[in-house]
Amino acid sequence: MTGKGNINSMLIPNVSKLPKHKKVDVSNKLQPGQGQETSEFKNLLQEQIGDIKREHGLKLSTHAAKRLQERNLQMDSEEFFKLRDAMDKLKMKGGKDSLVITPNAAYILDVENNTIVTAIDKDNMAENVFTKIDSTLMVN
Repeated sequence: MTGKGNINSMLIPNVSKLPKHKKVDVSNKLQPGQGQETSEFKNLLQEQIGDIKREHGLKLSTHAAKRLQERNLQMDSEEFFKLRDAMDKLKMKGGKDSLVITPNAAYILDVENNTIVTAIDKDNMAENVFTKIDSTLMVN
């Protein structure tokens, strides 16, 4: 720029002429039902995703979700990771139906199915009897 508000040279591309549409050859496009490789890949991908979910995920039973809500228990990420780590330890030790006690609550876990079965808040833990469990883990 030179002077007040004057533009001496400015390059503006010519966009008024666009190239004409080109036809695309679709003669070798896979038709529905063709290409077993695609379905094999899809199946393999689904298996891998399922394995990751089973290995790293926790399911929340309907009963546990109801108890969390009724008892105003908040499961934040810290609590979730505590339970997930507890699940891993219990699996290594052969636990099946386990009681996990955290500073906030107690949880009954179905270890084989990676499921939180029920939850009880810290204030209501005292004098409760926990039955049908084969292992207990206390987590800080």
